[in-house]
Amino acid sequence: MNGRAAYVVTEEEINLTRGPSGLGFNIVGGTDQQYVSNDSGIYVSRIKENGAAALDGRLQEGDKILSINGQDLKNLLHQDAVDLFRNAGYAVSLRVQHRLQVQNGPIGHRGEGEPSGIPIAMVLVPLFALTMVAAWAFMRYRQ
Repeated sequence: MNGRAAYVVTEEEINLTRGPSGLGFNIVGGTDQQYVSNDSGIYVSRIKENGAAALDGRLQEGDKILSINGQDLKNLLHQDAVDLFRNAGYAVSLRVQHRLQVQNGPIGHRGEGEPSGIPIAMVLVPLFALTMVAAWAFMRYRQ
């Protein structure tokens, strides 16, 4: 393997209604402060708890916002992008790019805080078999 992670890129249209705290997320990026090397795009840096984006649930930290209300966000200064979001109105349509890392190997879920590595069954089953063989040998040859 080459050490690089594989990604699947998808796009989605997300419609949000501005709430008391705005759209409920922060952005980074722009031509003057690139968040990703060689990419002047606008990215979601933080989803605010109980904000419009969090309540909707589709927008995620790290998503790239391609457009807002049909306005392309390419080649904008960061402040110009911020101004577009602030002046976008009550109902806002976002074109978003999600970048999902592809999992290699069997599909499984590892819970938070659960250690990675060798599954316990892969250790216990051979250990149990070895114990059974030792017990059998002991019983057979103890006479």
